[in-house]
Order: sequence, then C-alpha cells, then structure tokens
Amino acid sequence: MNFVARTGARLGIPVSRYVSIKYAIDLLLWTLAAPLAFVLRLELGVVTYLQPILLYMLTGLVIKGLVLHFYLLHRQAWHKVGVRDLYKLIYAICSATVVLLVLGLMLGPALRIPRSIPLLDGILAVLFLSGARLAMRLYNERLASNAVKQDARRVLIAGAGEAGTMIAREMIRHPHAKLVPVGYVDDDPKKQRQFVVGVPVLGRIADLPRVATQMKVDEVLIAMPSEPGEVIRHVVDLARQARVRYRIIPGVYDILSGKVSISQIREVDVEDLLRRESVRLDLKEIADYLEGRTVLVSGAAGSIGSELVRQIVPFRPGKIVLLDREENNLYLFERELTAEFPELYVHSVVADVRRRPKLDRVFAEYRPEVVFHAAAYKHVPVMEMNPSEAILNNVGGTQNLIEAAEKYGVLRFVNISTDKAVRPTSVMGASKRVAEYLVEAAAARACEGRAFVSVRFGNVLGSRGSVVPIFKQQITRGGPVTITEPEMTRYFMSISEAAQLVLQAAGLGENGAVYVLDMGKPVKIIDLAYDLIRLSGLEPGVDVRIEVVGPRPGEKMHEELLTAEEGTTATRHEKIFCARKSGGPDDLFYERLAALFEAAEACDDEKVRAILKEMLPYYEPQPQAHDYRNVAPYPFDALSIQR
Repeated sequence: MNFVARTGARLGIPVSRYVSIKYAIDLLLWTLAAPLAFVLRLELGVVTYLQPILLYMLTGLVIKGLVLHFYLLHRQAWHKVGVRDLYKLIYAICSATVVLLVLGLMLGPALRIPRSIPLLDGILAVLFLSGARLAMRLYNERLASNAVKQDARRVLIAGAGEAGTMIAREMIRHPHAKLVPVGYVDDDPKKQRQFVVGVPVLGRIADLPRVATQMKVDEVLIAMPSEPGEVIRHVVDLARQARVRYRIIPGVYDILSGKVSISQIREVDVEDLLRRESVRLDLKEIADYLEGRTVLVSGAAGSIGSELVRQIVPFRPGKIVLLDREENNLYLFERELTAEFPELYVHSVVADVRRRPKLDRVFAEYRPEVVFHAAAYKHVPVMEMNPSEAILNNVGGTQNLIEAAEKYGVLRFVNISTDKAVRPTSVMGASKRVAEYLVEAAAARACEGRAFVSVRFGNVLGSRGSVVPIFKQQITRGGPVTITEPEMTRYFMSISEAAQLVLQAAGLGENGAVYVLDMGKPVKIIDLAYDLIRLSGLEPGVDVRIEVVGPRPGEKMHEELLTAEEGTTATRHEKIFCARKSGGPDDLFYERLAALFEAAEACDDEKVRAILKEMLPYYEPQPQAHDYRNVAPYPFDALSIQR
C-alpha cells in the first residue's frame, strides 16, 4: 500500500477522495495567491480594483485547474517531496504564468490589470504550493521519528567529512532505521562547535570517550573511508574504552560512486585496521591497454583472478575470457558478472593451464591481446608435501601460457607472483621464482610493442585459505586460535588494492620488469589474531585461547619482497617499484628445467628439490619436518605480552 492509500486510510478517507482533496488544496492556494498579488502590487489602491480582481481570479481558476490536472501535481507524494518534484511544480506554475501574462497583455487596458500581477501570482504560488508539500513532509517525518524514537539507537559519528554528513543525512531521512545521530567527533579545528546538517560537532577524536558518556551514546559509527588503518584502530580503541558498540562504513574501494547509505554500515573488520592510503590510479594509462581489447585471465574464479576481472570491467574491454579448472566457481562467477554487466561479452573456459593443447585451442579461438596469469597453487605447507604438483602447475602452467602468448601475438602478459619467490625456503616460493625467470626469458625474446612482466606482492587479506578466514573460523568455534610463532610477520594487502596495483603495474609496460608493490609495514601474525578476537567482542586469553603450533614446512619467520642484490628503482607510480635485474636464468636453465619437469612427472620429490637448488642459488630448503598437522600445540599465555 502506497503512502496516499495509508494516509487516506488513517484519516478515514478513500484514496480517490484523498487525491481530490490534495487537488483542491493546490487549486485553493494558487487561487488565493491572485488577490494577495494585487494587494502587494497596489496596496491601499486595491479597493478600486475589485472587479478586475474577480475577473482575473475566475480566468486564472480555469487555467490553473487545467494545468494542475495536466501536470498531475496532486499525484505527487507530499511526504517524500524532493528537488525533482519542485522542478515539476515550478515548470507547471511557469506554464500557467505565461498564459496569464499573455492574456493580461491582451486584455490589460480593458480590465486595468497591472502587467506584474501574473508574475507576482506565480511567485506566490510557488511559495504556497511548495510550502504545503514541505510542511506535509516535515509533519510525516516528525510522526515517523516520534514513533521510533524510544527504540532508536543514539549514534556518535567519528568523522564530519563528506561520508559522515552523508550518513547523518541518511539517518535523518530514514527514521525507521532507528538510528539517531547525536553528534560528530572530528580533528578538523575548523569544524569544532559547528553544526553539519543540523548535527553538532562535539569534540575531537580523542574526546570520544567523554562525548560518548555525556551524550549517552549507544553506538559509534566510523565514517572515515579514506583514513589509514592506524586511525581506524585508534577510534576502535577509544570506543572500546567507552564501552560502546562500534561499526564502520566501507572504505573508498567500496564507495566508488560516492553514495553512502545506511545499508552499507557494517561491523569493523581487520581490513579496516590494516587499511592504507587509497590508491591513486592513472586511469588513462590502464585504459590505453585494456579498452576494446580481448583480455584473458587464468585462475579467473580464484580470489585474485576474480577481483582482477571486476577491476578490469570498468575499463570497457572488448571481451573477457575467464579461464579456470574449477567448473562450479567459474559458473557462479560468470553468472555474477553477466547479471551485473549484461552488456559485457564474457566467455568461460574450463581448462587446466598444464594442458598445452587446450590452451593452444583457446588462444587460437579467442586471440587474447592481454593475459593476466593468476592460476597457481599458493598454499606453502600443502605444496611442501606435494612438490611435484607445484612444479607441474606453477612452472609448467606458466610456460604453457607463455608459449601460447608468444605464438598468438599477445601484446601484454602479466604474471602474478609473490614475495615468497624472494630467497625462497619453500617449494611454492621456488616454483614462483622459476616462473618469474620464464617470464624474463620470454621478455628477452619479445619484439617491440610487446611486454612480459611479473608483479610481486605479499599476502592478500581475505583470500581463500588465507590466515584471516582461518582465524575467524577458529574464533567462531570458540578457539583455540593457532599461530605459528609469536614473532612471525607477514605483508598484507586487500584484494581490491592488490588488483588495482596489478592493473597499474601492467600499464607501466616495461618489458621484462619484475614489479614490486608497496606492501607497507609487515604485520605480526599474533597482532592479527588479537585484532580479530577483539573485533569479535572477545578478549584474547580470556574468552579465546591462543596456541603456538610452531612453523609449518617451508615457512619463513619474515617474508621479503626483494633480495639484497636486487634493490629497486622508482616507477611513475608512487606505490610500484621495479626490481633491478638480478641476472636472470643462466645458460643451463632450460636443461635443468627439462630435468625438473622429468622429475616432477616421475613424482620424484627429492630430485625436484635438488634441481630447484641448482636452478636457484638463493633457494634454501628447510629440513623436511613431519606433517605440521600432527604437531601437538603448546599453550600460549595471551596475557603474558602487553598488546
């Protein structure tokens, strides 16, 4: 039931009659504007114009009634009147004013009607009719607000910027959400003691506990989509100190349209605490190599591959070929894309990158011009137990794609690599370093206008099988949360940021480059565990136990993005660096590569490791520990370290 029906029913009036009443109110107000226009124009002399006033009112009554009916102004929802409704109202009144003005000019000498009367009449009509609608909107907002006021949550907004004011306005407009903004806290000195959309700025961020207590706040809403994680963490700590609930609106990666709504409010996630400054992209540089092109993404149904595709779509590629061997995930992802972008040409290909004949057929059919290679085995301990599979997939699959790309004239080939390829201690890391060598070798053979590059970055928050989802599952089960070592660190980056920087790095287009993304500061895994437990409303060591299980096979204590010999050179983008060439593969590389594949096909895992050591001087395989799943964890007192 719409608002007209509800209002009519509440007043005991049928819907058709309620619409007629609104029509009558509009016509009455507009008609009354005419004598007031004469009074304003003639003042005391109006008593000598009674006959012209009556004739003008009767003529206007007919014209105004027809205009109201033609523009259906009485069908407007007065309780939600907005700018578009006002435009239509003004347009309708202007139409009637023009007609009355023409009649006034034609009949003015006979009727003695001043030429300014129709103009004054129109101005007054705009004020009267829009005022009636505004009054009805305010009245209904007040009724709705009073109806939910007792159950509403009092919200303190951290951040009085664009996002904060948008969300405050949304709360005011939608009282049924039962959220009432009582004030802001913001560090901008110019905003102190100011009112923004009618809501006061009550202090700085540091004043949050005091303000929350004074205003009897039920919830703190963090509205700082572009602030780094340190600031978000500080606000969360203050909210916890004040013992109030805290939530957040999404970061800038999620609010691309600039629209903020109540539905986007969510719980604070660990990604918010690790958030960094937003990425500034050179959109033209990316569009130059993507727009109108046929783009193939291997591993397209995976975490990185699927996000790459989502980031590619806005640059209007001609076609996107999704290549993956996970049939179910590929099907679901294609459905998601076609539902959101029906005009996009998407084709799914179920294929394994280890099968060269299938890749040859795919490249021959679709002729991709840009290839993003994201298909790889990535779990270090699993690949440590299955080194032959790591070689066949990560190395063999990369070689197959490179050969197909060379054969069919791919203009840009982008290999997704990892920080674990630097001075590797695991088979997975070593396999990715060999893959980087293959890309460098292809670059050396590439003709002008073509580029083969690798992009190296660390762990991606929230990707499948990564530490964050595992910790969340453990917390949901009530613990314990298992960590490898208290001092172990890792680089982390959001999936969205990683995908954006990969696209930007590919746009730099330096053939043979190994690009290194700025991963910020390394994060202790135990700090990550603490954050996730606290964000779940629990206390580490009290509600959820933490256990140390020791390093798993192939794991480092601290990851690196570069070897000491490599170093970096700056690029045109502040968050992307280029690793200086470290010599690449030696003369025996392809001979050893053939032996590596032979050993992998024979499932000779020890020989695979031995050949990798010959190929990669910096590969430092760890002694083969027994399966970490059988290691008995020893308890770790979470309260023994101040965090």
